[in-house]
Amino acid sequence: MARIAVIGAGMGAMAAAARLAVAGHRVAVYERTETYGGAVRRFERDGFSFDTGPGLLPVPAVYRDLFIKTGREPLEDLVELVQVDPSSRHVFADGTEVSLPNASRAGVVTALDEALGAGAGQRWGDFLIRAREAWDRTRRPLLEEPLWPNWPVLAGQEPYPAVPHKKLLRTRRASTLAEIGAWELRDDRLTALLESHALAHGLDPRSAPASAAVLPYMEHAFGTWYVRGGIRELARAVYERCLARKVEFVFGAEVTRVLEKDGRAAGVELAGGSLVDADHVVADVDPVRLCALTEHPLDADGDVRADRVSPRPARLTLLLALRGPREAGAVHRTIVHAPDREAELDLLASPGGDPPRCPTVTVLRPGDPALTPDGGHESAVVSAVLSGETAWEEPGTVRRYTDLLLEAAGPAIPGLRERLLWHEVRTPDHTEGETGAHFGGVPAPSLAAGRGRFLHPANTTRLPGLYRVGGWSHPGGGLPHAGMSGALVAGLIVEGPQFRGSQ
Repeated sequence: MARIAVIGAGMGAMAAAARLAVAGHRVAVYERTETYGGAVRRFERDGFSFDTGPGLLPVPAVYRDLFIKTGREPLEDLVELVQVDPSSRHVFADGTEVSLPNASRAGVVTALDEALGAGAGQRWGDFLIRAREAWDRTRRPLLEEPLWPNWPVLAGQEPYPAVPHKKLLRTRRASTLAEIGAWELRDDRLTALLESHALAHGLDPRSAPASAAVLPYMEHAFGTWYVRGGIRELARAVYERCLARKVEFVFGAEVTRVLEKDGRAAGVELAGGSLVDADHVVADVDPVRLCALTEHPLDADGDVRADRVSPRPARLTLLLALRGPREAGAVHRTIVHAPDREAELDLLASPGGDPPRCPTVTVLRPGDPALTPDGGHESAVVSAVLSGETAWEEPGTVRRYTDLLLEAAGPAIPGLRERLLWHEVRTPDHTEGETGAHFGGVPAPSLAAGRGRFLHPANTTRLPGLYRVGGWSHPGGGLPHAGMSGALVAGLIVEGPQFRGSQ
């Protein structure tokens, strides 16, 4: 039985802790804040409740597997999963709207043809077939296996297939997500639909590799799910599973140093000077912070770097308390696309100049009675991903962006201004304070191609016994990816270097 110290109580950390405890190890989690869940948190006021992190769950199979492997009670016995249908409603810059059914290719094709014109659905359906090919080529090395030393093979050839071009009598291979939109979808609205999946993770589609096509494919193939009571209930269930498996949690315990002995990680030092011995250390922290916890180089030259200090795109979120119940036929998730695509992308890449009139925003209206004081009110969340270099401390910046998001959310929430009781603004500074993420950044899922710039650091490090887990390590950000990182780290510790991933 090994002693394992886990830094941070994020979803990836807890997923690893539960699996390691079941394997017979003694696991203690040290969390600098007073609660678990990382970015998966809840804000409560006046009887209203809000998810302040992810509001929907893609690929629930990752967490089903976690609960199957760590106990007798399956996930559905502990939380209520609800398939969101329609999966999303899209409001485009020209006023066109479309609601897309959940996990139904035929339904999506029909909806797009009816809303955008004949042929639009077929082009999107053909794109999904090609996206599946990219998914099949990258799923295992990018989601189910550790990032092996030969990772450069993932940085080379683009896994998204080339497309025959009738007029040119040859094939043409898109190298970016934007090129897929321009060459294959050939409709600004379909392009906006495609690119919204990248923007949600802070990716600029003009530079994101074409392999990012797997992001809309994952949602299409595995559906979109809501956890009754909010995604925070999923974090609660994982936390309670850890407790049931005798994982120890120490809250308000900030780790200030990773201890080393005989050339390997040997424990952690806490604020105040107390030392905790361990045979393995698992860190679910921002890579900038992790590098500050040890003087030992964590990556060899040529590896995916973990010590980037430049600001990453970050999420601004508004929590809205509304008078009146949700109207009949309201959609759970609405994406309101920016009226000026190029201005929005330029702003995401660099914050200089004026912001667009409205950024692309996501509006979540769960219609969940557990989130409101009574049936005469509604709880809603509006969010947008913006440049991490935005100067939130400057006077008027928060107010300016708040007005932009409220304006953009208007088409998604009828009578929004009149119904608004109060709102809370959650800036990237809140995210940084709660999760420690540098500049409150949003970690994106790992992607193939792009010369390796869209991969995350491996779960192992050059310091034996020190492992990385969570959204800032392989396989990247997002709830399913965090859960898989926990499975990978547990496998590496339990089975050793010969571990080859889930079967």
